[in-house]
Amino acid sequence: MERPDWAPQGIDLSRPSVSRIYDFYLGGSHNFEVDREAARQAIEAFPGLPKVMQANRAFMRRAVRYAVGQGVTQFLDIGSGIPTFGNVHEVALEAEPSSRIVYVDHDPVAVAHSRAVLEGQDRAVVMAGDFRSPKEILESEEVTGHLDFDRPVALLLVALLHFIQDDEDPWKTIATFRDALPEGSLLVLTHASWEGGPRTSEHGRQIQDVYRTASSQLVMRRRPDVERFFTGFDVVEPGIVSMPDWRPDGPTDQEDPVVYSGFAGVGRKA
Repeated sequence: MERPDWAPQGIDLSRPSVSRIYDFYLGGSHNFEVDREAARQAIEAFPGLPKVMQANRAFMRRAVRYAVGQGVTQFLDIGSGIPTFGNVHEVALEAEPSSRIVYVDHDPVAVAHSRAVLEGQDRAVVMAGDFRSPKEILESEEVTGHLDFDRPVALLLVALLHFIQDDEDPWKTIATFRDALPEGSLLVLTHASWEGGPRTSEHGRQIQDVYRTASSQLVMRRRPDVERFFTGFDVVEPGIVSMPDWRPDGPTDQEDPVVYSGFAGVGRKA
């Protein structure tokens, strides 16, 4: 397979990547045929999946605008993926030009492309890092040099936690981040689930089977497990809800039922 200029040396082009699959769902061009094939299989198992991802992105944009409206203008976006139109720095900087953003991802394609997109942009930086190593992220030069932990920070874990297995204890990892965040900081997250939408647990198992071939396996969780991620945070209204129902910009009665699969929420550290 010919390696495009934007693909870093050393990555395995024969194995699908969750960030490149996500890029395909959003209509991006930074993906390979192996990613597109995995995405097509996932869509076959869970029709409407690209709409779910688009609803996820729309929630993220609303949550960023909410954060800025609350005076939170620093963003730590972990599992940020490959930047597409309307990403965190674009939304935040449009709302407040003094905003500062750190993107973190463990996929070398996502990191390399993010660096290219952010070239010349001094309000946003990107680093290679893994959610499962919180201290390495928190102590990195990118985070300590770009974010001021004397002021609130919005921690974004959007479409990330369903790629962290139970035995990796994502609840404990979030607690490590929470303890490092100053008072008034926000936790913004979404999580895949078959609950809330028209699909069944069998559809959930089918899509999990597709993702077993990718760089990170998918875990569908139920509401109580998602609620536990907000331990130590006060959940802001309207609570932990389906993505379209979190502070929508307008009527949602025309939404495809499939976009109600999964959960979204924002919590504030007291």
